[in-house]
Amino acid sequence: MMDQGEEGDEEEAWLQLRPVEPLPLQCCGSGCSPCVFDIYQRDLARWEAARASKDRSLLSREETQSCPSKLSPETFLAFLISAVDRLTEDTYLVRFALPGNSQLGLRPGQHLILRGTVDDLEIQRAYTPISPANAEGYFEVLIKCYQTGLMSRYVKSWKAGDTAFWRGPFGGFFYKPNQYGELLMLAAGTGLAPMVPILQSITDNAEDETFITLVGCFKTFEGIYLKTFLQEQARFWNVRTFFVLSQRCNSILGASLSLPAGVGVSAVTAQALLHPPCCIFIVEGPPPDLSSNQTPCISWCTVRVSCTA
Repeated sequence: MMDQGEEGDEEEAWLQLRPVEPLPLQCCGSGCSPCVFDIYQRDLARWEAARASKDRSLLSREETQSCPSKLSPETFLAFLISAVDRLTEDTYLVRFALPGNSQLGLRPGQHLILRGTVDDLEIQRAYTPISPANAEGYFEVLIKCYQTGLMSRYVKSWKAGDTAFWRGPFGGFFYKPNQYGELLMLAAGTGLAPMVPILQSITDNAEDETFITLVGCFKTFEGIYLKTFLQEQARFWNVRTFFVLSQRCNSILGASLSLPAGVGVSAVTAQALLHPPCCIFIVEGPPPDLSSNQTPCISWCTVRVSCTA
């Protein structure tokens, strides 16, 4: 039998193995399943069972994998950063390597969770890869950094050769070819990210006749992300693109443009609605409040954005 001192040491050892409850800011807020709090509750139940039976082998579980084999919503996988390109003063395009010619395995519209550590604090945020769903050997993520963002500090420290940890996939919107007659995509800034793989999956499929209207909101014409890609996509017969700018611009055909963002979006959206009643909106962020604007011919869905500080 153990004496009181040994029992105290044993109890202290078990307490050190107890899972640490996540802080609220460690949740990305995108409704992931499982959430970091779901994983905590699962690990806590495993710890309580192991402690009750005094069997530490019950605590063993799959650890973070260093060689990606298959994405998991519960387990973080390590991915090598192969390139970091600075697109604007605060926005980066980051490429991650996949082994061989493997594919990430995301469906258009799905997103991943990134884990970072800043000042010994673990944080998690959601981002949507913008690379094609069938891209082989890599995936790319568009990330905007904010001056006071914790994850932004982590991302700004990245360089080629570093490793980042992701889990997923997440997201409840699954696009199917010809599922809708028309898609109206509304995006602001890096909210463009979840639209890109959906758009490209449609234009890459000659049998998909879905009509697309993309309304992108940016501060300036120079600040439009992926401008070359969007111009190429606009050449397809079933793609229209509109850019709504919030600041005066003197670089478009020598003209001076100043479009109030709210008014511009409303006007463009109204024009886009002059189409058959089989249109579906894809919007960035949380579900919109339709209490004051019920439109029976429109279906709303939310696609996770590449956001966040």
